[in-house]
Amino acid sequence: MIRVHHLNNSRSQRVLWLLEELGQPYELVRYARDADTMLAPRALRDVHPLGKSPVLEIDGRRLIESGAIIEALVERFDAEHVLSPAPDDEDERLRYRQWLHYAEGSVMPPLLLSLVFNRLRSAPMPFFARPIARGIADKAMQTFIGPQLETHLSYIEHELGAYQWFASDRFTAADIQMSFPLEAAVARAGDRVGPNIRRFVERIHARPAYQRALEAGGPFELGR
Repeated sequence: MIRVHHLNNSRSQRVLWLLEELGQPYELVRYARDADTMLAPRALRDVHPLGKSPVLEIDGRRLIESGAIIEALVERFDAEHVLSPAPDDEDERLRYRQWLHYAEGSVMPPLLLSLVFNRLRSAPMPFFARPIARGIADKAMQTFIGPQLETHLSYIEHELGAYQWFASDRFTAADIQMSFPLEAAVARAGDRVGPNIRRFVERIHARPAYQRALEAGGPFELGR
C-alpha cells in the first residue's frame, strides 16, 4: 500500500498526479495549512521530523523530497518508460535528469524569495516600521530576486520553445516535477511569464490524470 501525506497547496500535489498517471492506488492522508500563516500543522511532525509535505510511505518506509519520491515511483512502476526516458535516448535521459533537479534546486529559490518579500510588504508591524520593511523588500526584489527570476523564466521559456515538453517532445515525469514552480510563476510572476510557459501550464491542466489528482487532493491555488 502507498500512503501519501498530503498538505493542501503544496508540492505533494505532484505526487498525487504522478500516481494517477501511473495508475497506482494510494491512500491519502490530508493536512490543512494554517489559514493565517499558511504553515503546515504540527501533526505533520508526527509523520516526519521536518513537518513538511510530501511524505510517501511505501513498503514500511518513509520518503521525503518530491524529486526523490518521483524518481522512486518511476523506477518501480514505469517499466515501459511511459513517463521516463527511453534507455537508448541519451539526450532525453540527460534533459530529464536536469529538469528533475532544476525544479527545486534552481528556479524555486527565487520564486520562494519573491513570495517571502512580497508578504513582508504587507505583514503586520508597527506603522513606523512599514516604510523600512517595504523599502528593504522593494530593494531586494529590484536588485536581486527580480533579475534572478527573470533569468530563470527566460531560460525556461526558451527551452519550451525548442521542445513541447521538458525532456523531449513527449510528456515525462520531469514535466510533473516542473509543474509546481511554473504554476507558482503563472500565479505570482505576472508579465514575467512568457507564452510558452503559459501554454505548458494549460497543457498539464488538461491532462485527465492531473484533474483526477485535483479531485483527490482538493483545491490547489498558489496565488498567496
